[in-house]
Amino acid sequence: MLKTKLALSGASLILFAVLTSASWAAAPLQKFQAPGFYRMMLGQFEVTVLHDGAIDLEPGKLLTNTTAPQVEKALDAAFQGAVTPTSVNAFLINTGEKLVLIDSGVGSSGALGPGLGQMLQNLVASGYQPGQVDEVYFTHVHPDHVGGLLAPGGEAFPNAVIRLDRRELAYWTDAERAKQAPEAQRPFFQMAVSALKPYQDAGRIKPFEGSVELVPGIRAISAPGHTLGHTVYDVESEGLHMRVWGDVMHVGAIQFAQPQVTIAFDTDSPAAAKTRAQVFSQVAEERALVAAAHLPFPGLGHIRRMGAGYEFIPYPYGGVK
Repeated sequence: MLKTKLALSGASLILFAVLTSASWAAAPLQKFQAPGFYRMMLGQFEVTVLHDGAIDLEPGKLLTNTTAPQVEKALDAAFQGAVTPTSVNAFLINTGEKLVLIDSGVGSSGALGPGLGQMLQNLVASGYQPGQVDEVYFTHVHPDHVGGLLAPGGEAFPNAVIRLDRRELAYWTDAERAKQAPEAQRPFFQMAVSALKPYQDAGRIKPFEGSVELVPGIRAISAPGHTLGHTVYDVESEGLHMRVWGDVMHVGAIQFAQPQVTIAFDTDSPAAAKTRAQVFSQVAEERALVAAAHLPFPGLGHIRRMGAGYEFIPYPYGGVK
């Protein structure tokens, strides 16, 4: 009798082990990251980086003013392959008086692939609501920066005023220019018009000209080249500066060491390279914090001179004090 019980007990244990291991093996892969927001303080300003996701770029096919073998060598040295995941980051600044969003990601359109469009849900996960955003500033009006203005129900930011360089607004909403543009660029014009139209109809687009302070502590700095009205934003509180880049650079593994390297997306490549040289030099000299749209999330750090180029030093992870 005892032997029978032991045998049954042993069989039960084996069955339990088989069933348990089978259930573990059947667990589906969880193919998503943790909520993509990162928070820090800049003086009295609260800065929240919002991850919109990542898009795969092929630098060997896109970078200009270099060669494919040089690109391949630099990527290999950085432990990267021919296809490089590239972050899309937006930056939410709470000045204590205004809640300002700089760039908005791709949005819900899925225009640039399934890996993007997460900015809005990450904003909510960070503790804010879209209706609390007072102003949205744009570095430029490419789809991965302006698309997040729209949500499935319409305006993503129903109470926000939109600010961007007047040249940028005029360029991307010009119907005649859109007709004359290369076929590959025409969707950019269409997406810009679609994203901006509800705010334009509501009278909530207020363009600015050149370099100007928009709210106390946030200043627009003209940085043309990538696009005609491309803008960098200087955020300052208590003497601390953060320079918010849009598309000053795209591939950090190459363009920090070789600032002269440009990309096919540039409207004016020589001007873009000149702007990059100026911005890199200023940020390194001023020891300002960098907040970059296309560096790996959260895209924060400093740069320092290294020979003829620069080196990026990621911002140390820390708590909010």
